[in-house]
Amino acid sequence: MISTLGLQEAKASSAIENIITTHDELFQAEVLDAQQSNSAAKEVENYRAALWRGYQQTRDTKLIRLDDILRTQAIMEPNKSGIRKIPGTVISNVKTKKVIYTAPQHPDEIQSLLANLVDYITDDSLSGLDPLIKMAIMHHQFESIHPFYDSNGRTGRIINILYLVKKDLLDLPILYLSRYIVQNKDDYYRLLQSVRDHNDWSDWVSYIVRGIEITAEETITFVKQIRELVMQTTQRMRTELPTIYSQDLLNNLFSQPYTKAQFLIDQLGVNRITATKYLNQLSDKGFVSKHKLGRTNYFVNEPLVQLIVNQEN
Repeated sequence: MISTLGLQEAKASSAIENIITTHDELFQAEVLDAQQSNSAAKEVENYRAALWRGYQQTRDTKLIRLDDILRTQAIMEPNKSGIRKIPGTVISNVKTKKVIYTAPQHPDEIQSLLANLVDYITDDSLSGLDPLIKMAIMHHQFESIHPFYDSNGRTGRIINILYLVKKDLLDLPILYLSRYIVQNKDDYYRLLQSVRDHNDWSDWVSYIVRGIEITAEETITFVKQIRELVMQTTQRMRTELPTIYSQDLLNNLFSQPYTKAQFLIDQLGVNRITATKYLNQLSDKGFVSKHKLGRTNYFVNEPLVQLIVNQEN
């Protein structure tokens, strides 16, 4: 479920930055060779990798350091450009090209502001605010510093999740605000700018806290739906395919909505003949549907994919 939900967050967060992919493109990218997937799908996969790496680091250390933020961004943008050094970065209206906001320009100022932000994230003695309010402030500050040439929005949204993990408000990285922001994108950018122009923190904080509430409720419902589907599939497999049923095989079907023989070989430790036999039997019984693209056969957990699509819509 973590893998599936992580991909959903990656897709939604990337969509905010107009990196648009379909579910089919994303899931196909997992089963095809890297060179066959499109650039948008690769960017989404990089986002998920950055999120997972950041989660593991924060879970183990309970820290969010500048190096952790830099590493998160570098996983998404492997061009090693790092913190902005060249002036000229502004945020403009996409249609009119009018400059809406000019971010800090000098590298020393950017470094200083980031250090200040990391202190605010790390040192609880600096603020007695509720963590959710503090997260809203942190997110605004990071987006206003705009420290990178690219991936500022995506990096900032990952920091949100990591902070909730740091504060023990999340055990697992499965609460994602990005879908809420996609659905309320105009308000997101309007309220970001309203703080800069009018110091209107109240509406901005309310927007973020409301998003957390809605997202938490939706995520609980979605997780329950996945768990119910897992239970139904388990019962069916035990009845209809008792000779091949295993928890590892079941996990494979739900951690990767699109799967293939190599995934079973890697995860179950079986040979290719056995992996292919398992998948064909699952297909024959309707647990998955079989597809072919180029020379690759892949198998789709259609009920899970439908759940994911319905949850997004």
